[in-house]
Amino acid sequence: MSRHIYRPMLAKVAEEAFSDKDWVFEVKWDGFRALAYVEEPFSLKSRNEKELKQNFPELQELNKLASNIVVDGEIIVMREGKPDFQSLLERGQAVSTREVERQEGRAPAVYIVFDILEKDGKQLTSLPLIERKKILQDSLKEGSNVLLCDFIEEKGEAYFQLALEKGLEGVVAKRKDSQYEEGLRTGSWLKIKKLKTCDCIIFGYTRGTNVREKTFGALLLGVYDKEGKPVYVGKVGTGFTQRTISILVDKFEKIITDEVPFEPEAGDTVTWLEPKLVCEVAYQVLTRDMRLRMARFKRLIDDKPPEQCTIDQIIENKKTAASSAEKSDVQRKVEDEKLSEYVSKRHFEETPEPKGAAEKKDDKLIFVIQEHHARRLHYDFRLEKDGVLKSWAVPKGMPEAGQKVLAVETEDHPYEYGSFEGEIPKGQYGAGTVKIWDKGHYETKFWEGDKIEVILDGKRLKGRYILVRLKRAGDKDWLLLKGKE
Repeated sequence: MSRHIYRPMLAKVAEEAFSDKDWVFEVKWDGFRALAYVEEPFSLKSRNEKELKQNFPELQELNKLASNIVVDGEIIVMREGKPDFQSLLERGQAVSTREVERQEGRAPAVYIVFDILEKDGKQLTSLPLIERKKILQDSLKEGSNVLLCDFIEEKGEAYFQLALEKGLEGVVAKRKDSQYEEGLRTGSWLKIKKLKTCDCIIFGYTRGTNVREKTFGALLLGVYDKEGKPVYVGKVGTGFTQRTISILVDKFEKIITDEVPFEPEAGDTVTWLEPKLVCEVAYQVLTRDMRLRMARFKRLIDDKPPEQCTIDQIIENKKTAASSAEKSDVQRKVEDEKLSEYVSKRHFEETPEPKGAAEKKDDKLIFVIQEHHARRLHYDFRLEKDGVLKSWAVPKGMPEAGQKVLAVETEDHPYEYGSFEGEIPKGQYGAGTVKIWDKGHYETKFWEGDKIEVILDGKRLKGRYILVRLKRAGDKDWLLLKGKE
């Protein structure tokens, strides 16, 4: 097996289709993302590193079509000319050899290959995408269950419309010169769909009526806020096939609970569930009271932990849709919630610190490092995200190359705190002198629950910095280090 276990590169969500000579466009396949290690022994890994080759034995055809390569692609099952995710899900859940063989004959899988990461032991991830595409074409033959992903250059808008006409969910746009950045969502790859989507946790279901009297009416959906508390985002009662309903009911029976995560809507009779099931939901807009409008069930997601279903994804969708010059009511509400701890700790008639009312003036993300002479000298490291400044206190100052220092997460600060300097009076929270030590813009390379990687562009600091949560030490403790360039 390859000595290196790769992590799939990720795509950001784009608001609308576009055309550009520097980009290529591919169909967005509705399947299982998988990396194939075509070597001895053969391996087919999901994005959370689950071995899939036993569920899809027909894809070992890859061994006859290539050798000594590692490729990236999507496993799909086709029905009536379109990818059928439900059939694919059943393939992935089969356990016994007999069941796998039965489903293989009834719903054969196809592996759509769109990238090559390694050949003959040499990593190719630093090459431009368009070069990797040529190497892939020369390195892999097509078979009955393995296909190369078609792509078109420049004409993204026309290709997107064609995909929708064919009943597909959208396209993926990729910069021709993009490197393969493992595990990162940098913006070099963009997924473009007709509807907004989000991944939600199924917290319960309402009683069904009429033809669904013996199953369920609607699913109660939620996500987690920054404190890890469940937030209700609405119900979904459409988009289910009979097979999907049957699968869901079977799963529900095993996870019924008496624990109530949030207040249900008036008149609803709810059966509550343990927060173990994740589903993708399409919707048109997010309402002012944080509800998904015109929600439609798309699919169950087996390879995403529930704790990764956070409110950030919904706010990110809302931000993308809104005018960059004007905050929506939803954004204001969310920012107010995020700043509640900050506001509760301060008496603004005494302290000169900002209250949190200024508008952002450009599209670039800012960072600031403030030298804070409080009871003990420390440095406050702040990164703008979702309208506020995510903040850490760094007792020993920003690390140099090869250093690792402790960074303690503190409350979110308002955007305009990035320009604050002054004296916080004695008796007030954080009393002491605050000076800006460095300030500038930054680029996000990776931002998930327990790891953040950014590129700083300031007057003093430039380059890659990484924050990693220290799980054993406590929720607020992180390790901050200077990454290699």
